[in-house]
Amino acid sequence: MSLDEINAGSPGADGEMPPPRSTERSPARADGPGSRTSRPQARPVYSAIDLGTNNCRLLIARPTAGGFRVIDAFSRIVRLGEGVAQTRRLSDDAMNRTIEALKVCADKIDRRGVTCMRHVATEACRMAENSDEFLARVRQETGINLDIISAGEEARLAVMGCQSLIAPGNRHALVFDIGGGSTELIWVKVLPERRTEIQGWMSIPWGVVSLTEAFGASGATVGIDKYHRMVSTVRDHLQAFEDAHQLSKVVKRKRVQFLGTSGTVTTLASLHLKLPRYSRDRVDGAWMKSSEIARLSYSVAMMSHEERAAEPCIGHERADLVVAGCAILDAILGMWNVQSLRVADRGIREGILRGLMSPERSLPQQARRGYRGGRQGRR
Repeated sequence: MSLDEINAGSPGADGEMPPPRSTERSPARADGPGSRTSRPQARPVYSAIDLGTNNCRLLIARPTAGGFRVIDAFSRIVRLGEGVAQTRRLSDDAMNRTIEALKVCADKIDRRGVTCMRHVATEACRMAENSDEFLARVRQETGINLDIISAGEEARLAVMGCQSLIAPGNRHALVFDIGGGSTELIWVKVLPERRTEIQGWMSIPWGVVSLTEAFGASGATVGIDKYHRMVSTVRDHLQAFEDAHQLSKVVKRKRVQFLGTSGTVTTLASLHLKLPRYSRDRVDGAWMKSSEIARLSYSVAMMSHEERAAEPCIGHERADLVVAGCAILDAILGMWNVQSLRVADRGIREGILRGLMSPERSLPQQARRGYRGGRQGRR
């Protein structure tokens, strides 16, 4: 599967203007954004929603010569996948939290006059037996149509969203996305003219929510023994990816870049940079040495829950999940001996927007119409 470079500009070209601070306002309209009857726009406006196991994220943008310009954004921790690994069902509380967040998204989509959209859901909805019921509620209560995408499509969008951060001169890249319910690994070959080709991918069943729940680490201080068991559990799954693609041999020959896109990676970068509060401009595209990440991950994991919550770039909402993220990151960097990692505060949403704005892309035609959501298929 080939992915041409859509945005050949600088790494920050898709974020020329920082998104305005979110203003939460209840939607006040009879029609939802999935069936637009809004005023016509002089220029097209695009929206992308990435609804994951832990977060609900929205970007709204207009195309520019070099990529796109973000005009609005929203992100909220909703924990949609809370308990799904055990029950195989989305809980009422989780669905209610998520729908409230999607109402904010719907309001922004309506007020910005979005003309083309694609809104996707990932691992939690792939796993849950009642996800069709949830999608119907979302459509009825917010007007938003969600598409449950496959793990393969999720991997493709993640690469498309952050591939401009693959530095020139590299022949391969490992792109990984630590999610709430799973972690996606994508092995990429870098072609001439900064084009890329996905040579292999794997979705392992451990994300920050599922690993935290499996080890009973929510709201607790995690000891060193439990932390090492978490790392070992994840590493066992990584061995299959190594066996299939022989990454270690390629890494020894150098010219390989590791690129991490997740809340865990951006949080650790913020701590490494000693930021008083999160700053996307400072974090997106930053480089970190693997040795620094290992020390920082261990330090965060050994903090008490209260100490993690007191860190401004972690906060109360992430305090119980960041340890699992550190364990997953430790497992990845421990499996393959690379010297550094590049941080990406971008991913699926940006991949969706780039695809929608590129007419030659072979994306689902329904996405261009704001179609009624459904399943692409389970992995």
